[in-house]
Amino acid sequence: AGAVMMHMRGTPRTMQDDPQYGDLFGEIIQYLKKSVAIATAAGIAPGKMIVDPGIGFGKTSEHNLELLRHFERFQKLGKPVLLGASRKSFIGNVLGLPVEERLEGSLAVAAIGVLKGARVLRVHDVKETVRAVKMARAIMGPNEENK
Repeated sequence: AGAVMMHMRGTPRTMQDDPQYGDLFGEIIQYLKKSVAIATAAGIAPGKMIVDPGIGFGKTSEHNLELLRHFERFQKLGKPVLLGASRKSFIGNVLGLPVEERLEGSLAVAAIGVLKGARVLRVHDVKETVRAVKMARAIMGPNEENK
């Protein structure tokens, strides 16, 4: 069995109550390092672990955008990084759109996320996302595709 370790500040009930960070990346990376250590101690094989910075979980729209701007920083954890941003509220906030109209924003986030190092995507619109990612990977070129 494998494990996905996701960062979240607070609980599902409290996570959006004024989330603040002194060092956004530092705090999330430390949390994920600790989670990887716990999973290792529990017997999860290192090759079966995925880390997820938790876009939308205990973070403001600006936090989420900042995480996406520098998503490649999570590669230092040495694990595949999951990006789960499909239809999230920060996309709606940026575009001024309801959840059912966030496809294009979700595709942009997925494509840029792949360019920035995301190796696993959690999405709602599978066919469209596969096409967007395929195009992003074609732009990246064959030498960059598997980094």
